[in-house]
Amino acid sequence: MIVKGLRNGLGQLIIFADWLTRPKPLQRTAEQQAEVDAATAHLALYQFNACPFCVKVRRAIHAFNLKIELRDAKNNQQFRQELEQQGGRIKVPCLRIEEDGEVRWMYESNDIIAYLQERFA
Repeated sequence: MIVKGLRNGLGQLIIFADWLTRPKPLQRTAEQQAEVDAATAHLALYQFNACPFCVKVRRAIHAFNLKIELRDAKNNQQFRQELEQQGGRIKVPCLRIEEDGEVRWMYESNDIIAYLQERFA
């Protein structure tokens, strides 16, 4: 019980620190942003709100000014089942990438950030 309370408290502290130190989003022209928004329409991030690695990925999403759907795999049973059944395991963060009718599941925060940076920054 104490460990769970400590973990929840630390999670909330991480979220607060993220909010205080959030980077400014990348600025694009309206046309460029529309192209990026269209490209991110087929991406979804499965995550837990207070997971430090998920916070790290969400910070990158914010910094790159991306509109990626966030799916709470901790509190939403449907998203949790999708992650397990389609992605293969319940591990977050996980980026669901749909391109040319193919779906890929990318785990590991550093890999996700590198993919987003290469594609959108």
